[in-house]
Amino acid sequence: MGHRLLDLIITAFSKSILRVKTLLQTQLPCRRISAFAVSSQSRSHLIPKHSHKVLSMPKRKSSTALAQSLPSQPESSMNPPALPSDEGPPPKRTMRPSRTSQTKTSMNPEKNANIVDAAEALRASPDASGEDEKMDIDKAQDQDFVANGDSDASLSEMSDVDALIKTDATPTKAPKKGGTSKQIPAKANGSASTPAKAKTGASNDSKFLDPEADGEGEEADEEELKQALARPPPVNSDYLPLPWKGRLGYACLNTYLRFSNPPVFSSRTCRIASILENRHPLRDPNEPPHATKNRPDKEQPADVRRGQEFVEQLCLANIRDIPKMLRWNDRYGIKFMRLSSEMFPFASHEEFGYKLAPFASEALAEVGKVATELGHRLTTHPGQFTQLGSPRKSVIDNALRDLDYHAELLSLLKMPPQQDRDAVMILHLGGVFGDKEATLDRFRKNYTALPQGVKDRLVLENDDVSWSVHDLLPVCEELNIPMVLDYHHHNIIFDSDKIREGTKDIVDLYPRILATWKRKNITPKMHYSEPTPEAITGRQRRKHNPRVATLPPCPQDMDLMIEAKDKEQAVFELMRTFKLPGYDTFNDMIPHVRKDDNKPVKTPKKKTPKKTKKVKEEEEDEEMLDEPEPVQEVIADDDVGMGGPEGRVYWPPGQEHWLRPVKRVVAPKKSKGPPGKELDEKGRIITPAMKRKREQAEQEKVKEEEKEKAVAEGERLAQEVEEQLNREQVNGVKPAKGKKKSTGKSSKEEFEKGIAEGKRAAQELKKQLDVDQVNGVKPSKGRKKSTGKSQDEAPKAEVKAEAPKTNGETKKKRNSRVKEMKEEVEAAPVKLERRQSTRGKKVDYAED
Repeated sequence: MGHRLLDLIITAFSKSILRVKTLLQTQLPCRRISAFAVSSQSRSHLIPKHSHKVLSMPKRKSSTALAQSLPSQPESSMNPPALPSDEGPPPKRTMRPSRTSQTKTSMNPEKNANIVDAAEALRASPDASGEDEKMDIDKAQDQDFVANGDSDASLSEMSDVDALIKTDATPTKAPKKGGTSKQIPAKANGSASTPAKAKTGASNDSKFLDPEADGEGEEADEEELKQALARPPPVNSDYLPLPWKGRLGYACLNTYLRFSNPPVFSSRTCRIASILENRHPLRDPNEPPHATKNRPDKEQPADVRRGQEFVEQLCLANIRDIPKMLRWNDRYGIKFMRLSSEMFPFASHEEFGYKLAPFASEALAEVGKVATELGHRLTTHPGQFTQLGSPRKSVIDNALRDLDYHAELLSLLKMPPQQDRDAVMILHLGGVFGDKEATLDRFRKNYTALPQGVKDRLVLENDDVSWSVHDLLPVCEELNIPMVLDYHHHNIIFDSDKIREGTKDIVDLYPRILATWKRKNITPKMHYSEPTPEAITGRQRRKHNPRVATLPPCPQDMDLMIEAKDKEQAVFELMRTFKLPGYDTFNDMIPHVRKDDNKPVKTPKKKTPKKTKKVKEEEEDEEMLDEPEPVQEVIADDDVGMGGPEGRVYWPPGQEHWLRPVKRVVAPKKSKGPPGKELDEKGRIITPAMKRKREQAEQEKVKEEEKEKAVAEGERLAQEVEEQLNREQVNGVKPAKGKKKSTGKSSKEEFEKGIAEGKRAAQELKKQLDVDQVNGVKPSKGRKKSTGKSQDEAPKAEVKAEAPKTNGETKKKRNSRVKEMKEEVEAAPVKLERRQSTRGKKVDYAED
């Protein structure tokens, strides 16, 4: 009987394993299920055939995934597991859905750890990669880790996805020095590592030069400083394009809107690890995701589509904030903006890339509609790793995918023909790779192979490392590519044989530069920024100043992109300085205060006395109406973050902290002691012994002060004697009437004796005070404490100081000794005539 029951259990168990395997293979056709590919024969030998071991059989675990997929059985159950029905395994028991289950995933980086600020959008431009050129975000984030995983062209340059998804991986820090960067050769699988920074040498022997490498955080060499200081001074033009008729713009991020509530910005991005993690379902699908309480369950099977939906939600949140930014710009006279290339994280990645249509088509068309309505110009700027002159095929393939992505983004805006032509993609030529001519040949070859949609939007910009205006302008004229003039880059890299540093000589090339735009009927644009005031060398001058002080000598109708860390505030600074159109539309912010956000109403808690149970029941029966809720003025969604009716959106230079609320500093509570008891600074009860110690310490302090004052008074008297004798000796003053005649001693001896007498009196006084302090003797009558208020007391103190060894004497003997000392002083050849200093009377000294 036992053997037959055991055979039935084995048969049912084997069939259930096969059914689970079939169901999993049909639900996940694209994933390998090696953990579940277990035949009944391979598992049948694990079950013993002896009846006395049947009870221990359910305790054995075949695998974790299998144990989760099968219904749980009690350990003591002898019934075979139920076969799954055709509808699939029964659903897991879930908790009752709450109100929060209907809420969407938060796209606020402060509330969702999976959302981070894109690194390049925080900088002044893709040219600026220094940490101090980024917008300051309070939320802590791994900037290096995010930068390696950005969606700007360098996505497929990452060496290994597995290394990125390790939670405890530490980002590798780049060397301190760098003006150029050397890229590591590609691996066998075709992927490349993130470029590292290397020191710039005198020769140009490096194969891979990065025009966007960081030149900050390093000390210049002495030779480099000498060369920088010896260069000729720049020659700048004094022309100002006033009255201004063009459009001023900024790049990617609006600082005021970024810190509004809720934040408005279009550069949310994520990590590859977040995409892989969100391929798994949440532990509780009916609840919103939470950093700790409701994370994806990695033990459940992953789905690529689920991870893609996470990225698409992030992209749509970025797109939906752009119309708000455009309307904000229009209110304050800004008509030009660069879209962040990181709006669509990893869109051009070799493995994780995706097309924007159809999921983003409608949202991007809405952006284009608002831009058309407001007359706004939109452009993009692919990152520094999008290079068409590289000798590496993997870099070229990555660049082609990135350019296709940017072209698709701009085309989906569906703007009118002229605005569509003006939506260009700015590109740097990239590294020199040891040979400029060979690099230019590779660029020509790769450019001709580009799709026509990319060619129509591609423009070239001079950089601040390798390619000057004279290098690029002939290529642009040859290939019919518009050229963007960057004044900041031109002042660092220029052909010194043909032009001088500054903005004056470059004006002569305006006709050729503008002609490259007119041939394609595209509105010209230029870039302007300024170096920091303390910069000296070329690498130091690459750093962008947070704001600019003047306008370049460009045409009056130019579209000018201001590349600065303070973004729209740098544009406001120019408006105020030169009274440009829109300067009167904004005002200074109230520090740390915003009146254009809807803040939650906090109902104050009422303090009510404790009531008995009967009173509570009676009040509950009588309460029929709810208490009136506090009323707050509600701001419409379209007006949130717009600066209010007064337009308070400007913050002065260096006052970036005005954008955030004041940090509350909670003072520690002082503990209250028992009634009638005094507490010290540490909250301890002051005892009588502690009071006595305090009083003794105060008395000692007073004695020390008195001693110092007495010594100072004695020294002052000695100095007065010396000064008086000097005056008498110089002026030949005769002895006063009624005074005894001189003993015949020389004035020099009298002079020295007077000085010695004053010093001796001061020393004796100091000794007497020390003796009194040790023996606890109180000052005698007639010898008051020296307070420094009267000079009459000082001579008495001097006389009494003669008895330093009167330890055992009584007061009577001490007084008689003092009398004798007085007589000795009166018999001296030099006497001191004293005066009341507090009454303004002088003391006259004369010879006896």
